[in-house]
Amino acid sequence: MAGDVAVDGSQQSTATQSFENLDSGIDSGLKSGLRLSRTDESPNRNRNRSRNRPGTPRVTRWVVGGTLLSLLGYALVRHFTRVDMVDMVVYRAEGDTVRQGRDLYAMVVPQFNLSATYPPFAALLFVPTSLIPVGVLRVLVTVGNFALLGTLARLAFQLVGWPRRSLRPQAVVAAVGFGVWLEPVWTTLRYGQINLLLACLVLADLNRPDGSRRKGLLIGIAAGIKLTPGLFGVYLLLTGRPRAALTSFAAFLGTVLLGGIALPNDSWHFWTHYLYDAHRVGRTQISDNQSVRGTLARLLHEPDPTLSWAVLAGLTALAGLGISAAIVRNRQHLPRAEAWGVLCAAVTALLISPISWTHHWVWCVPIIVLLGAEAAAEQARPHGPRRLRWRLVLGGALICFLCFSMWLTPHSPDTSLRLRSWEQPLSSVYSLFGLLLLGVALTRLLRCRHAADLRLTAVLPTQRECPLAPLERST
Repeated sequence: MAGDVAVDGSQQSTATQSFENLDSGIDSGLKSGLRLSRTDESPNRNRNRSRNRPGTPRVTRWVVGGTLLSLLGYALVRHFTRVDMVDMVVYRAEGDTVRQGRDLYAMVVPQFNLSATYPPFAALLFVPTSLIPVGVLRVLVTVGNFALLGTLARLAFQLVGWPRRSLRPQAVVAAVGFGVWLEPVWTTLRYGQINLLLACLVLADLNRPDGSRRKGLLIGIAAGIKLTPGLFGVYLLLTGRPRAALTSFAAFLGTVLLGGIALPNDSWHFWTHYLYDAHRVGRTQISDNQSVRGTLARLLHEPDPTLSWAVLAGLTALAGLGISAAIVRNRQHLPRAEAWGVLCAAVTALLISPISWTHHWVWCVPIIVLLGAEAAAEQARPHGPRRLRWRLVLGGALICFLCFSMWLTPHSPDTSLRLRSWEQPLSSVYSLFGLLLLGVALTRLLRCRHAADLRLTAVLPTQRECPLAPLERST
């Protein structure tokens, strides 16, 4: 019996051990099978993720296809609307007048009843356009403005530092397809204006390193073509870059001297008389004018609010340039400080100019890029401190520059002075946005400085921990 029990016990233990080995084998087989299935699936998952990742050929094809479709839609809308490219025709007439040696500022384009308004240096640059037929020139100017729109977007991405470099070619293509629907860009293309060129000159200059000897040169040339960019020379001076500011002033004086040598009579008349005649440029009160002066004219029902405009424009200049300089000088506490400083200066120039037509506001392109960078940084934060502030500001900017609201209000010089209260903000949407953007920039500056002060207070030792405290108490 005992032997039988021993034999049974040994058989039972052997069977139990074999079952345990079988279980372990099954477990290991299942685990290895799962690992194999995971390794088999992981390339597919990674492949699917990589296909949808920005920068891949698939996404690039979507971006290029969407941009081409957008430009096709733009071409169709432009075909069915009246596009005379009136300003391009005036530029060509100015160049032809200079080439034939006639009085530049007595020239009038009869079909539009428009005269020359830019400095003589600009008219010298327009001379080659007088040798090109109008139909061919329309195509060249349109294609050139498309290229300048992409260049402006690229310079804005460089200034803001967003998105990362590998995504910027796609972002530039997308900016061209989307940007044509922004009202300032649309109007620039419609009129054949040079605003995109001037903005590119300024941003290309400001993207140069501060140590560059040529920094400020392009700003001076842009100011010689159209005076408003000259405010960026003041911006350089206030932000501690006097050599670049002096370079811009010298370049501007060089354009004045060149115009004076080539066109002495026209230069004398422009700098002593026509420069100060705002009515030569256009009617101040019409809703095309998105400056502080135009807003005041419509709000006060006055065609020329000289005194009130001088006071408000002066205050706006002091506030805007002060905010720009303060932001740049506090760059250690503020991300994207240079971009904020530059764009606050640009908005200030547009606000204080006597006349800022809607197409002058092509600075909306870098503004949208900057607000997009702020919204992306906000989206990347953890859910706790994440807010919707910048995404709301970005949405407001897009609505502002896509709505064409000023063209929905009465547009003639007489009816512009009789706008109803609810029509006032629609007729001045850009100037109101500019003032709000300066307020947002100031709020951001104060919040960042306050946060920096709190961090500094947390790092500094308390009075009790300070080793000098006992010495002060003993004395």
